[in-house]
Amino acid sequence: MDKKNALRAGAVSAGTTLMMLLMTSPALALTRDDGDDPGPGLSIGETLGLYVALPLVIFLVIVGLVMVLDKSDKPQKKQA
Repeated sequence: MDKKNALRAGAVSAGTTLMMLLMTSPALALTRDDGDDPGPGLSIGETLGLYVALPLVIFLVIVGLVMVLDKSDKPQKKQA
């Protein structure tokens, strides 16, 4: 019975995904809109800095602050 339900759920999910893909219209990214004024593109260094390095630095700062400001009691070693 579980295989039948899993197969049905998979078929419904696949069908829904397929219908959504077929019904969407293309983005038409090559057509410019009125008032469209794109800025200059980013260099490879700027792109890597913005989308790779900056999130990593922010993550490390947050981790560092959590570790420094952690006030929980450290487990005490048992005396033998």
